[in-house]
Amino acid sequence: MTADKKEKSATPIPLYLQVKHLITEKIVTGEWQVNDRVPSESELVIQFQCSRMTANRALRELTAQGLLIRLQGVGTFVAEPKGQSALFEIHSIESEIVARKHRYSCKIIKLEQVTASAALAQELNILSGNIVFHSVIVHLENDVPVQIEDRYVNALAAPDYLKQNFSSITPHDYLSQVAPLTQGEHIVEAVEADERSARLLHIDAGSSCLLITRRTWSQAFTVTSTKLLFPGHRYKLKGRFSS
Repeated sequence: MTADKKEKSATPIPLYLQVKHLITEKIVTGEWQVNDRVPSESELVIQFQCSRMTANRALRELTAQGLLIRLQGVGTFVAEPKGQSALFEIHSIESEIVARKHRYSCKIIKLEQVTASAALAQELNILSGNIVFHSVIVHLENDVPVQIEDRYVNALAAPDYLKQNFSSITPHDYLSQVAPLTQGEHIVEAVEADERSARLLHIDAGSSCLLITRRTWSQAFTVTSTKLLFPGHRYKLKGRFSS
């Protein structure tokens, strides 16, 4: 008889729940602080005399609940309380992170000039074949990736976009200066991370994510068409409205 079966015969509480309860208690009581490393699957197997499947399930479910964060090849750690991003308002992610008294940084993945496809031209209300600027930036909070920003910019609205140092000013803040927002729309949906996104966000491929597809206008110009991808277990969206 396995250790799991012995435990189940002695108590109605499944062993994986006992593991979860122990880890949760240590986090809630403050014994384990944010960013502390928690025991690995192998260590839990030894401590609880359980199967690796049981240990994996406990860690996996706590990660899905947002209490833990698992970094491939590094380990499992106590997670930060979920960040919060405005749903109906448009703010700089840097200002949101700094407001939480956390450290902001970014990694610039791509800055390029492209010609607009028919679909992109329709999005930006320009002619197919016109010049468009494209940037892909990963935003980090305390060195942990929290957002991939994949942005297309109407070159007519912000002709110097590619000349900017986006390590010192976010695209949002720069565009707010040169093409102030007068209107915006966005769509929020749940998606699964593909392999490229998972690699950039340090999560497993197939992990649940939040995707915001956003367009913005400044007077007569459609300025941007942007996709913002958040790891689902690290972020939540908040909206406030009135009738």
